Amino acid sequence: MRGNEAMVHVYVKKIKSLKSWGKIIFPASKLKYYPPQFILRDPVQQNVKASFQKGNEVAVIVFSIKNMAIMKRGMDTTVLKDVWKEMKKTFQSVVKQELPAEQIVAVRDYHQDGIALFLSIDHKMDYIPNMDSTIQLILEKLKEEEKHNQLLIRPILSTGYMFIDKQVDILPDAIYLAYQQALAMAQKGFKSEFNEMTIALGKIVANKDIRLLAQPIMDVETNAVKACEMLTRGPLGTSLENPLQLFSVARQTNHLYDLEMIVLQKTLEQIKLTTWKYDIFINFTPLTIGNQHFVKDLKKLMNKYKGISPSKITIEVTERDSIEGLEYFISNLKLLRQIGFRVAVDDTGAGYASLNSISEIMPDIIKIDRSVIQNIDKNSVKESMLKGLLLIAKEVGSVVVAEGIESAEEALVLSRNKVDLAQGYFYARPTSLSNNLQTLA
Repeated sequence: MRGNEAMVHVYVKKIKSLKSWGKIIFPASKLKYYPPQFILRDPVQQNVKASFQKGNEVAVIVFSIKNMAIMKRGMDTTVLKDVWKEMKKTFQSVVKQELPAEQIVAVRDYHQDGIALFLSIDHKMDYIPNMDSTIQLILEKLKEEEKHNQLLIRPILSTGYMFIDKQVDILPDAIYLAYQQALAMAQKGFKSEFNEMTIALGKIVANKDIRLLAQPIMDVETNAVKACEMLTRGPLGTSLENPLQLFSVARQTNHLYDLEMIVLQKTLEQIKLTTWKYDIFINFTPLTIGNQHFVKDLKKLMNKYKGISPSKITIEVTERDSIEGLEYFISNLKLLRQIGFRVAVDDTGAGYASLNSISEIMPDIIKIDRSVIQNIDKNSVKESMLKGLLLIAKEVGSVVVAEGIESAEEALVLSRNKVDLAQGYFYARPTSLSNNLQTLA
């Protein structure tokens, strides 16, 4: 009996902790307790679970009101309630208008300090840069709507986001943790969780505690390996093992540049250790490429690992970031080309401004996003899009790589359209560079 009592005590304590979170996930009216376990019934939890079952990720974006204390002091309670009610209504309207319905898991308010948006994310897409543009779009639309309100004190929003960790056994705990971390990101400097995540990223950077996997890039006609793309994983067994978590925290804690330079160094180490002779693709955000120190730091690393030809390395520029306003971006790309590196535009067809980016960068390689390729054998419009991108590539003089191939039928469409290269689970799953080398031997 004592064991059962102890278990009940643990769960009661956990329920009280979760209930203190407020209305965001667990309204008191929806909370049920059945010793020795509790059952939480809430649309957020159900929708998150459904998204996971589809193989997707779920992100929590928190829009926190930074000046709520000032609003409380400057407004009558009744007026403040009306403002809060109108803001929630406007937020829901903007989200529904600007985002695909299938992507919205839930919108919830917590007390009167902000709103949380839960989004379903395709697990095979590098969605982190797109998260920033999604947040910015919502903020801009909210600002437009606010112009119609005659308020002396307007709410000032700060934002943060986090992906729900699938490795946490109890789903409500995973949701709660992600929300708290996203809130900490939104309230930078005011929450211990933010400081803890900053410290965690600092340790990863200091110890260079990442792992790299390599996914082969294949010749569509011959099925021969032509290159590998390097994929990053965080410390094994932690929530930051997931690259979505790792890079989203890195972006929000100002560790992104250091992390991407470690990926480069680790890649060069593996090439040297394995004597890999094929091409290597490495992802870099425009923020990193546009850093004024990038070319100098890259040269230092290349000098450290002599014997690796720059012509064997392709710098992948993700298209989900805007390149506008990055002073050194174009000049750095020119310097990289002069050194001998090749440049690829990643995520073409799903990015921030595809055609504009291609015309600005004039890439050696265009990588067509999985969103264009998925089920292309069943969708004539997608095949037409592919043909259009192939024409653009021909005009630019770029080699084409199709990403995310998962079936023989999709591969057949690529073959009949004479796509150069492809990668995806149909061909091979990511593994170590040494394993790829053994496969080729």
